[in-house]
Amino acid sequence: MSQAVSARLLLISFSFSLLLSAASAAGQQARLPITQDWAIQSSAQVTDTGQSLSQPGHATPGWYTTTVPTTVLATLVRHNVYPNPDFGMNLRQIPGTTYPIGENFSNIPMPPGSPFAVPWWYRTEFEVPAAYKGKQLWLNFEGINYRANIWLNGKQIASDKDVAGTWRSYEFNVTDAVQPGQKNALAVEVFAPLPTDLAVTFVDWNPMPPDKDMGLWRGVYLATSGPVEVRHPHVITDVDTPSLASAHLTVTVELHNATNQPVKGTLKGTIGSIDFSQPVELAASETKEVEFTPQQSSQLNFSNPKLWWPWQMGAQNLYDLHLEFDTDGGVSDQQDTKFGIRQVTSEMNPNGYRVFSINGKRIVIRGGGWSPDMMLRQNPQRLEDEIRLTRDMGLNTIRLEGKLETDHFFDLADRYGILIMAGWCCCDAWEKWPHWPPQNFDISQESLRDQIRRLRNHPSLFVWLDGSDNPPPPDVEQNYLNVLKACRWQNPVVSSATAKPTSVTGNSGVKMTGPYEYVAPSYWEKDKTRGGAYGFNTETSPGPAIPVQESLEKFIPKEKLWPISEAWDYHAGGGAFKNVKVYSDALNARYGTASDLQDYDRKAQLMNYEGIRAMFEAYSRDKYNSTGVIQWMLNNAWPSVIWHLFDYYLQPGGGYFGAKKATELLHAQYNYDDHSISLVSSQYTPANGLKVAATVYNLDMAQKFAKQVTVDAGPDSSQKLFALPNIDGLTPTYFLRLTVDDAGGKRLSTNTYWLSTKPEKLDWEKSTWYYTPTADFADYTALKQLPTVKLKLSSRTGQEGGNDVTHVTISNPGKALAFFVRLKLAKGKGGQEVLPVIYQDNYFSLLPGEKRDLAISYRSSDLGGARPVVEVSGWNIAPATAE
Repeated sequence: MSQAVSARLLLISFSFSLLLSAASAAGQQARLPITQDWAIQSSAQVTDTGQSLSQPGHATPGWYTTTVPTTVLATLVRHNVYPNPDFGMNLRQIPGTTYPIGENFSNIPMPPGSPFAVPWWYRTEFEVPAAYKGKQLWLNFEGINYRANIWLNGKQIASDKDVAGTWRSYEFNVTDAVQPGQKNALAVEVFAPLPTDLAVTFVDWNPMPPDKDMGLWRGVYLATSGPVEVRHPHVITDVDTPSLASAHLTVTVELHNATNQPVKGTLKGTIGSIDFSQPVELAASETKEVEFTPQQSSQLNFSNPKLWWPWQMGAQNLYDLHLEFDTDGGVSDQQDTKFGIRQVTSEMNPNGYRVFSINGKRIVIRGGGWSPDMMLRQNPQRLEDEIRLTRDMGLNTIRLEGKLETDHFFDLADRYGILIMAGWCCCDAWEKWPHWPPQNFDISQESLRDQIRRLRNHPSLFVWLDGSDNPPPPDVEQNYLNVLKACRWQNPVVSSATAKPTSVTGNSGVKMTGPYEYVAPSYWEKDKTRGGAYGFNTETSPGPAIPVQESLEKFIPKEKLWPISEAWDYHAGGGAFKNVKVYSDALNARYGTASDLQDYDRKAQLMNYEGIRAMFEAYSRDKYNSTGVIQWMLNNAWPSVIWHLFDYYLQPGGGYFGAKKATELLHAQYNYDDHSISLVSSQYTPANGLKVAATVYNLDMAQKFAKQVTVDAGPDSSQKLFALPNIDGLTPTYFLRLTVDDAGGKRLSTNTYWLSTKPEKLDWEKSTWYYTPTADFADYTALKQLPTVKLKLSSRTGQEGGNDVTHVTISNPGKALAFFVRLKLAKGKGGQEVLPVIYQDNYFSLLPGEKRDLAISYRSSDLGGARPVVEVSGWNIAPATAE
């Protein structure tokens, strides 16, 4: 380490210590993260007791150094004990990996001989500032999977009978155990979840790690307070709709007297420039919820409030709440939190489908299902990249099925205006209610309480689901509702992600009817009884999502890349989704049998684009008979060939840009069911004098039909404009180009379809829960007849908004269509693609003589010191570059 780096680290450490000491000396809460200098080891290799291990200075030779949060397997992989489980079939080399993907892992005990069948020890030493002496000291664990015995400085402060539950958080008063001004030692014995435990599983999304993600998987820290601790600040917002002229705030907080003496003091709060306070008395050891209402504190009635909106509806305004409890002339404790003023409601439309509204305005939910990293590794920058990609696609929602992300994730969702739909998981112990041991009833309620308290101030979190594939039985559902009521939860609650009604809350207003496997693009508008575009579909998909070839090469061994092999299947799903055969059969039938990996890849991106675009377009067109759709899924926990809109490496492929096209704020689209053209507005301001044009071309670019109309688009609207007539003389494959120009002639949208004179026929009678087969495929094999096109390409790079931006000018000087053009920003000529990256558009087509100017945004640091080079390729495109 250089002297300069060492000096900077010393300065940071010194400054941090001063900050902690100053906060503690002022009587305010200080927080000491306990994240560094951990080590882990299997209990099979440890003979010492927790009492001994938690003594400062205890030696731990042969242990694996790490930081927290981390799971056991994540640390072992980092130490190269096991090979990278993301690559090929390496995961099978890790002892204990006997579970096939898609099986109910929570019902399978650890296999004999698994290194994770025994507890693992986590140990660290940390210095506590001397200024903490005389304070109340609180040891916090934000997530332990699953059970634990906890020892501090030779004293056991908690046992595995009390510490149980992946989604619980724990706070222990360790005032008598901590040694301020000295080294302290913490030892935690962690047990993996059992088959009946309410833990983390990945269902059929991807394999379950053999350690079942055991460990200290969330943060650990030590906090201080005076005699009274301030906990769980909360702001309940009531917005006057439809005027939005005022909002009324209720502030609640929990106060806990940590002493055996009564305490009197004053609870004070501030929100921006307003302040409020009230006297409070607490009996010895009393815990009390205190509230400020707009009736008792008139300043909590806000005129012209700055509201929080999802990104397509308005600004993401946030307020800061500060609460402190003053006693004996000083601050005993304080808490700060952000919140947004917004109101979420839902109602059933005349057909019984649930419609959500934000601040009194309806919104079509368009989102994707989220997965964390398979080993629960945390990367704050990656989280922000994934949220940025989500918003860039035009999506407004992320669904969390039993995988409740970090505080940072929710902060980002608040900031970027992405709605979060959260709830418990399917297909594991969370929905095996008849087999619950008595402890699960308590753990489930405490888990819900801890998570709602943690998340309820986030304006992005707009609904809670008590179940996923099934609603809970009446007693469990009522328990959940009681917890939510006690937590003052103000948003909608849905019993499950399915249409199954309950005796407690009645109809859910949502459905979970698939499909999850490949279906033809026309499915979404033609189906009226399954997963088609009506109601709110909480999870659905047109099936596999083949990554681009560059990504496939990162996780499939070279010798297994082509033809499709068992390595591909291992990175598919489970159950009915163990391979990509249905998808590949459709690809070969529609576009011609793939000759090699490159040919398969370009056809896969084309089919991904086509399928995802059709799904989102159908649900947007029929608003508000169709009220929401969640693509299954948004991302992956590991490299996968199914269910994502961007792959594990954050590479956007055809599906990504199909979604981005379908969710444009002003969008003209083709309707497969009646061959009509619709204009869909997803913005909340009117757009008048729009010129919408439709042009049909043969394969040789001979124009066969053209029509333009001038229309007004109301806010959040959808309207059918006209139907395409029967057109004679079409080539077997032909093209439809739709454009939207504003009143001044500025191009707002370009949307290109490739269509077939051979209609696609779905075999409705053979439908299953996961897909509807295609009886007769459309024929796009004529696309191979498109002549090669040489495009003109130029670029320039500058800085905008803190990012590097490369502007690309691309034109088609030829007489043929430049079909499905792909831009790639490379790290130097012939280099890897810069990732993550935001393309203004990609996988687009250029008519003869057409030119486009597009922007590509990225972090300069991701270039790795290389020059940005733009590469162009495509279906019938001669490769070219621009520097």
